[in-house]
This record gives sequence, structure tokens and C-alpha cells, in this order.
Amino acid sequence: MASVRFVAIGDSFTEGVGDDLPDGRVRGWADLTAQGWADASGEPISYANLAIRGKLVWPIVEQQLEAALALEPTHLSFNGGGNDILRPRASVAHIADAFSHVLRRCDEEGVRLLLLSGANPSGQLPLGRVFQRRGDLLSAAVEARIADRPDVVRAYNWPDRELGTPPYWSEDRLHMNARGHHRVAARVLDSLGEKAPDAWWSLPDLPATMSPRGRAYYREHVGPWIRRRLTGTSSGDGRTAKFPTWTPVEPSAV
Repeated sequence: MASVRFVAIGDSFTEGVGDDLPDGRVRGWADLTAQGWADASGEPISYANLAIRGKLVWPIVEQQLEAALALEPTHLSFNGGGNDILRPRASVAHIADAFSHVLRRCDEEGVRLLLLSGANPSGQLPLGRVFQRRGDLLSAAVEARIADRPDVVRAYNWPDRELGTPPYWSEDRLHMNARGHHRVAARVLDSLGEKAPDAWWSLPDLPATMSPRGRAYYREHVGPWIRRRLTGTSSGDGRTAKFPTWTPVEPSAV
């Protein structure tokens, strides 16, 4: 088994939603990080990804954390809370408690934690100011929990103003596109002390698409989200993890 064993847990951000491949699969920053890590080190990486879209932060912890730790990883990445702060009664302290729990369990198992904050879509969302304020509060609350832990790898994307601009986002305005996921992967690798390809920080603009606006945007993206809230369903219902066991990632051929 490779010396680095990297497992990722989380929601759509970590699953890779928005970075769509031609065959219908999603890729995302975690997949890119695994490949970039193997390339930078020149050694194979063992990689697993248990993230499932639509998950609130505590279901991520309850359904993914112990399964991830059972794989005996060397590194575990965690992000969550983005779906929570979209809810009107979200408790920042309750969300931050999940981060404390993940850190404690990683400590107990001797696993190094990679902690990410999500990218900030608030500049292009309805009620964006509310989302911005809650995201700021959550970011501060989580950092306060780990302020005395320099060993925790931090990859904070929320403050990245460039990443918050439209060219990095898919047409639903809530999930990053391939450009966004590459930029996040570059930040994660940099936080790990590994060299990411320079181009990943800002890939060329993607081909222009006609993103829905006005009523069309609400009909295609906001409406389905509201219906899921009213019916108690999730975009992740019935989905399974895309890489639930170790997948070898070899360095790219030069």
C-alpha cells in the first residue's frame, strides 16, 4: 500500500459536483489533489472519497467518519456546513462542534486532519448577504476551535475573493466548475507543502454558456432546492460514495 493514504469526507463540495466529466461522472478538487499529490511526490497515493452531495454536517460525521477511519488513512480531509448555513435555523456552534469531533477522532487514531472551508458563492446567490454573514461566523468559529493546533493542515477557500467570482462557478451558482475545483486543489496541495501546477490556480476561461437568469434560474435551480426542503429529501438520497475503498493513484507519465 502507498505510504500516503488520503481519504476525503464531506458533501457536494468534496464529491466534486460541478466538475463534470464527459462520461457523466464528477471529478472535483479531492480527486485532483490525489493526482497532484502523486505527481508532486513521484510516489503512488492511496485515495478514497466517501463524500455524498446534499449532506448536512452531522450526517457527514455520523455516516462517513468512522468508515473513513476504518480504512486506516494517514490523512483525512473534512469540510461541511455549507448545506447547514442555507437553513434558516442553522446553529454555528452546533456545526463547529462537528469539526471538534472530527479533530478529536483523528487525534485518537493518529490521522492528520486536512481542514477546508468551502468556496464562497454568496456574491451571486439570492439572499447572498445572509449566506456571507453565516459563512463568516462559521469560519471564525471553526478557526477558534483549532487555533492552538499548527499540525492541522488548513486550506481556507472562503476568504478567496477571486474564487468567489462567476468564472469559477457552474450555472447553478452554488457549485464550483472545473476552474474552481482546480484552484481549490492547488490550495490544498500548497497547504500540504506540495507543488501544484501553476495553471491550476487560474485555468483559462471555460467556453461561454447561457446560464439561466431571472425566472429561469429560479425555475431550474431554486425551485427544486425548495421542493427538497419541503419534502425532506436530499440530492444525495440513494447515492453511494464514488471511491469507498482505496483506489491507487499513480504519478502521471511525463
